[in-house]
Formats: sequence, structure tokens, C-alpha cells
Amino acid sequence: MQFPEWTKPALIGVGVGAIGIAIIGFNWGGWVTGSTVVKMVDTASEVAVVSALTPYCIQMSQNDPASVVILAELESTSSYKRHRVIQDAGWATPLGVDEPSRPLADACETVLLSDI
Repeated sequence: MQFPEWTKPALIGVGVGAIGIAIIGFNWGGWVTGSTVVKMVDTASEVAVVSALTPYCIQMSQNDPASVVILAELESTSSYKRHRVIQDAGWATPLGVDEPSRPLADACETVLLSDI
């Protein structure tokens, strides 16, 4: 069986066009792979949870009888260790969770230090 003469250039054009569309789509068209979407969703959900729970952390700090001592320790601690002070105080541990949240502690630290 013989293929028409135009078949080979047409198939090459289709292949080059598909590759070109994929390059344009992923670079400038906003296309993403499934793993990228998973990362984006994880980041967005973490940001949403932290922003929703930051007032909880602030309220915990205001209700803590030792808050004056802890806030003084927070001010005197190095910046890279401050999240640990909030975690140790229990302010960054949401109800029903065993471990404190580092991003929540960082957000709470930012708010607490801006109020001082």
C-alpha cells in the first residue's frame, strides 16, 4: 500500500505543532502538571488554616496566666528560636491536635510582636 506524498509532511507538521502547543501551554498558557496542582493546593490550604487559626493562638496567649513571662521571653529570644517559645507555651497547638504547628507559631509570633 502506498501513502500519498503529502502524508509525511502532514504528520511532521502535526508533531511539531503538538510540541509547540505543549511548550507554549506550559510556559505561557498556565498549564500545570498534577503534582504542581497538589503542591499549590497544599500550600493554599496551609495558608488558609494558619490564617483561620491565628486568632485562636492570640486568644490563647491572652488567656494564659503566664503570658507576661512568655511574651518577655519571646522578645528576648533570638528571632530564629521565637516560634519554639510559642510552641512550648502551647499557643500554636490547635484543639484535637497533638503537635504544635510551626506555620501557626510563626504567624502568631508576627502578630504578637507587632502588638508589643
